[in-house]
Amino acid sequence: MKTKLRESLKAGLVYGIVTIFLFLIGFTGTAANLVGKVIHFGAGGSLTPAMANLMIFLAVMGILAGYAGARAAKGQADTWSTALLRSALTGLVHGIMLASIVYLVGDLKVQGVKMTGYLPQLLPDAINQILYGMQPASAAVFHLVFMTVMGAAGGAAAHGIGRGAWRPRAAARWSAFRIGLAQRPDVLKLRANPMTRYGLYAIAVILLVLLPRLLGQYWNYTLGTIGIYVLLGLGLNIVVGLAGLLDLGYVAFFAIGSYTTALLTAPNPHHLLWSFWLTVPIGIVLAALAGILLGIPVLRMRGDYLAIVTLGFGQIIGILLKSDVLTAFTGGPKGVSGVGGPTLFGKPFASDIDFVYLIMLAVLLIVFVTNRLQNSRVGRAWEAMREDETVARAMGINVLTTKLMAFAIGAAFAGLGGVLFAARNQFTGPEDHNLMVSINVLSLLIVGGMGSIPGAIAGAFALKGLPEVLRELENYRVLAFGALLVVMMIIRPEGLIPSSRRKLEARPDKNASPGPQPEDGSKLP
Repeated sequence: MKTKLRESLKAGLVYGIVTIFLFLIGFTGTAANLVGKVIHFGAGGSLTPAMANLMIFLAVMGILAGYAGARAAKGQADTWSTALLRSALTGLVHGIMLASIVYLVGDLKVQGVKMTGYLPQLLPDAINQILYGMQPASAAVFHLVFMTVMGAAGGAAAHGIGRGAWRPRAAARWSAFRIGLAQRPDVLKLRANPMTRYGLYAIAVILLVLLPRLLGQYWNYTLGTIGIYVLLGLGLNIVVGLAGLLDLGYVAFFAIGSYTTALLTAPNPHHLLWSFWLTVPIGIVLAALAGILLGIPVLRMRGDYLAIVTLGFGQIIGILLKSDVLTAFTGGPKGVSGVGGPTLFGKPFASDIDFVYLIMLAVLLIVFVTNRLQNSRVGRAWEAMREDETVARAMGINVLTTKLMAFAIGAAFAGLGGVLFAARNQFTGPEDHNLMVSINVLSLLIVGGMGSIPGAIAGAFALKGLPEVLRELENYRVLAFGALLVVMMIIRPEGLIPSSRRKLEARPDKNASPGPQPEDGSKLP
C-alpha cells in the first residue's frame, strides 16, 4: 500500500509541476481560448466565459492527474476505496501546489507587483482568470478543493475503466467482426479482383486533382508546405530510417537546392535568368554532390559523432549564407528575391494551385522511387547496415559506397524540395534554412515512423498541418514538439504508421518463447 501511495504522490507532484509551468508561461490562457472555441459556455455573475473555460481546462488536468494516480499496476486490482484514496491524494498534492502559486501570484498582484517584468508571458488577464474574481486566499482554497475533487473523479474513471473484463470481450468481438468481414465471399472476390487496386488509385488521383480547387489560397499554401516537408522527410528517411545514419545538418542540402534555383533564375545578384526547368536537375545534382562530399569524411563515424559532424556542416552552410563576404554571390542576409518560377506551354505558374499540383507530382515521383529503392538490394543493404554494420560488412556489403549512396540520394530529395520551395515563394534567405528545419524533419520522422513512407507523410501532416489549424499555439510550437516527442516515445515509440520491422522491434511478441533454460532452474550466464 505504501508503494501505491508513493506512486500517487509522485503523480500529483508531476501534474502539479506541469500545471504551474503552463500557467507561468501563459499557456493556460491560450488553452482557455481553445476550450471556448469547442465549448460555448455561458457564465454568469463574476465568472466570465474566459474563467469558465479555464476552469474546464484545469478540470481536465485534475482528472488526468487522478487517473494517473489511481491507475493500478498490471495484474493488480484495487478496491473502490483504495482507488479513490489514491486519486484523492494525487488531487490533494496537485491542488496544494496550484493553490500555492495562485496565492503567491495573487498576493503579488494585490501589492501592485507587475509580474510581466519577471515573467513576460504571465499577463494580468491570465492572473485575473485564475483568481476567478476572488481574493488570493479564497482562490487558493477553491483550487485546493477543486483539484482534490477532480482527482477523485479521475480515480473513479480509472477504476471503472480498468474494472471488469469488458475490454478483452470488446477486443475479441471487434477481432471477430474484422475476421468475419474479411472472409465474406463478396469481400474476398473484391480483393482478388485486380481492378480494385486501380479503382482505388483512380479515386485517389481524382481527389488530388479536385482538392486544390476546393481549398482557398491559404490552405493551398499550407498543403504545398506539407508536400515540401514530405519530400524532405522521405529524403531523411533514407539516411536515418533505412541506413541508420543520424544527420542533423540535413537543412544544408535543402538550402543548396533552394539557392541554386534562386541564383540561376533571379535578376539579382547575377542576372542569369535561366529557365526553372533547367535549374531543377542542377539543384538536385549539386545537393547530391554535397551529400557525397559530406559523406566521405564521416564514413567511419557512427552515432553521436556523426550527428555532431553533420550538425556542424549544416551550421557552416547557414553561416556562409549570412556572411557579408559572400553577399555579392549569395545575396547575404537579405537573401534572393524575384526567383523565377516554372512555365508550362508558355503559361507561368502564377497561383498556389499550380504549385500544389507540381509539388504533388514531385511527391508521387519520390514516393515511387523510395518504394522501389526500399524493396531493392540497395534498400536491404541499407537496412542490414542499420542493424549491424560489422555483420553487413561480413556479408559482403560495401559499407562505404552504401553510406555514400544513402547520403547522396537523401540529399538529392532535399535539393528537389529546396528548388520547389524557392520557386513557389519567389524568395529564399538564410532564415528559411536554419537548424529548426532539420529538427522539424527529424521530428516528423519520429512521430510518423522511422523507415516508413506512409509514416513520413503522416508525420508531415501532423507537425506541419496541425499547427496551421491551431494557430493559437504558434508561440508554443517548440514546446508542443518536445511534449509530442516525449509522449510518442512513451506511448507509441514505433510512430504513427511504423514500418513492419520497426513495429516488431518496438512491440516484441509477448508470447515468444524465452529460449532454452538450464534443467536445474538456474539462470544462464
